[in-house]
Amino acid sequence: MKRKRVFSVEQKMEILRDAEENGMLATCRKYEIAQSLYYRWKNRFDQMGIDGLQAQHFRVDPAIRDLEKENERLKKIIARQALELEVKSELLKKTQRLKRRSS
Repeated sequence: MKRKRVFSVEQKMEILRDAEENGMLATCRKYEIAQSLYYRWKNRFDQMGIDGLQAQHFRVDPAIRDLEKENERLKKIIARQALELEVKSELLKKTQRLKRRSS
């Protein structure tokens, strides 16, 4: 599996300039990038300028992470309780059947 390459803003700009001079297909082959990646960079550059080529990292608020962990913990508790109820109801049905047979 190939390792994900990370391009700097300068490299992205160079690739965009190269594509204008030599054509998009030749440039994509030269730098071994997908055409969709080239078009994504081009669209971002056209819309937001050089800032659009900056790496976009989204940080998750630690409070949200804590809530997600708590949510997962509560889901496990509920699942465990649902399983216990199911087992108890099955046992109850069996004991009721046995009582009917013995009567």
